[in-house]
Amino acid sequence: MDYAVRLRHVTKTFGKVVANHDVSMDIRKGEILALLGENGSGKTTLMNMIAGIYYPDAGEILVNGKTAEIRSPKDAYDLGIGMIHQHFKLIDVFTAVENIALGLEKNEKFDLKAIEARVKEICEKYHFELDFQQKVYEMSVSQKQTLEIVKVLYRGADILILDEPTAVLTPQETERLFNVIRNMKADNKSVIIITHKLHEVLSISDRVAILRKGEYVDEIDTAEATEASLTEMMVGRKVELNIGRSEPVNPVRRLSVRNLTVYNLEDVKVLNDVSFDAYGGEILGIAGISGNGQKELLEAVAGLQPAAAGSSIEFFERGSENVAMELVGKSPRKIRNAGVHLAFVPEDRLGMGLVGSMGMTGNMLLKTYGKGHSLFTDVKAPRVMAERVKDELEVVTPSLSTPVSRLSGGNVQKVLVGREISEAPTVLMTAYAVRGLDINTSYTIYNLLDEEKRNGVAVIYVGEDLDVLIDLCDRILVLCGGRVNGIVDARSTTKEEVGMLMTNLRKEGTAREQ
Repeated sequence: MDYAVRLRHVTKTFGKVVANHDVSMDIRKGEILALLGENGSGKTTLMNMIAGIYYPDAGEILVNGKTAEIRSPKDAYDLGIGMIHQHFKLIDVFTAVENIALGLEKNEKFDLKAIEARVKEICEKYHFELDFQQKVYEMSVSQKQTLEIVKVLYRGADILILDEPTAVLTPQETERLFNVIRNMKADNKSVIIITHKLHEVLSISDRVAILRKGEYVDEIDTAEATEASLTEMMVGRKVELNIGRSEPVNPVRRLSVRNLTVYNLEDVKVLNDVSFDAYGGEILGIAGISGNGQKELLEAVAGLQPAAAGSSIEFFERGSENVAMELVGKSPRKIRNAGVHLAFVPEDRLGMGLVGSMGMTGNMLLKTYGKGHSLFTDVKAPRVMAERVKDELEVVTPSLSTPVSRLSGGNVQKVLVGREISEAPTVLMTAYAVRGLDINTSYTIYNLLDEEKRNGVAVIYVGEDLDVLIDLCDRILVLCGGRVNGIVDARSTTKEEVGMLMTNLRKEGTAREQ
C-alpha cells in the first residue's frame, strides 16, 4: 500500500481539554478520504496538525514514508500539503492571480504573466472555472473556494485537506467541486474532506475514517457504508434519522410581510416587492441560491436592515391576534421593548449572533440584560439557561465561562440555536440553523423546531439542503433574484420543482401559490 500520510499515536491537548488522543490513521495516495465525527470530536484539530497550524504533543507524522517535522504551514507546503479552511485566507481587494502571487518565496521572480500562465495550466488540467483578474470581493463563495484550491495546487500540493467544503455551496456548485476532486484523485493526489453531509460522503469518498471524542474509532470502505451505519459509528449507538414533521393545528397569522423592498450599502436592490404570511403552528421554509436575499429578509424583519418606503412588516402577538404592530422603522431594541417575542438565529454566528470572548452564561445574559429593574445584573437565570442548553444539545465545552470562540464551529452553533429557542418566542427565524452540525445534532435541532411549531410558534427556516426543507417544512417560499418566485406546499413539491424556482425567475402567475 502506498501511503501519503501516516499518523502514529498523535495526541494534542489545549489545557485540560484533550482534542486528540493516541490517534493512528493512514491517508493513501490517490484516494478521497472522508473524515467524520460529531462536533468537537477533533477532526479539524487533527488536520491542522498535518497542515502545520498545530504541533502534536505526542506521536509522529510520516509523509511519503518519512518522519516529518511540521511546525508551520510553510513546512506543510514544502511537503506538498495544503489545507482549504472554512474561512478563506484571501485579500479582498486583490485579484485571483495577485492572491496566488502572495505565496511566492522571496527568491522567486514576481512575474504576474508567468504566474497567470501556470494558473491557466492548472485550471485546464482539473477543469476549474476561474476569472484570473476578478477581485476577491466580487467573487461568490464558490469562486473563492476555487481560488483557494488553485492556490494550494500552484504551491505544489499533492495532499489536499478540505474543511467543510460544501457548507455554503448550492447543489450545482457542489457537483462541480466534486468533479474537480475526482479529477485530482485521477492525478494521484490525496484528498481529505471534513464534512457532516453523509449523502455527500457516500457520493464522493473512497474510504471513511471516524473520530469520536478525540479518538480514532474505525474506518470503512464507502462502498460498504450507509448513512445509518456511519451515524452509528460516529455516535456510538443507533440513531433514528427521521424528521418528525407534525401537521399544523389551527395555524394563526403571526407575521404579514407586504411589498418588502431592501437596498444594500451599495444601493443595489437585494429584495424586490416581497410579500408573504407566516403562521403560528407551521414551519415556513425559505429556499434560494446563496445571495438571493435570504439574509436581508430575516434581518429586515428583525430590524437590522432598513426597508424601503412602501414596505410593511406587521407582527401579531399571542393574545392580540387582531392588533397589528408595524415593525418597519423600529430598531431591534425598540422591537424588543415593544414586547415583540421575536427570536433570530443569524447566518453570521460569531459576528452577529454571539460575543466570542464571552462564555455560554455571558451570551445567555445578552438576551435577558435590561429586562429587570435591579441595579445588579442577575446571572442566575442565564446560568440555568446555559446549563439546560449544554445538556439538551450536548455542547462540548470545558466550562460555561469558556469563551465561545474557543469552541468548535458546531458547538458555537448549538449555543446560538439553543439560546434563541429557550426564549419561548412567538416568531422564531433561523438562518442555516444546522450549518456545521453533525448529523445527530442536526436531527435534534429539526425536532426542536417541530416542537416549537407544535407549541404555536411561527418558525421561519432558511436552509440550503432541499431534502431537509421538503421533509421539515409545511410551505416553502422560493427566492430568486430577490423576488418571491413561488410558494409551494412542501408535502407535494419535489426537489426538481424547488430547484427550478431557485434558478429560473418565472413569469407572474406560473408557480403554485399556497
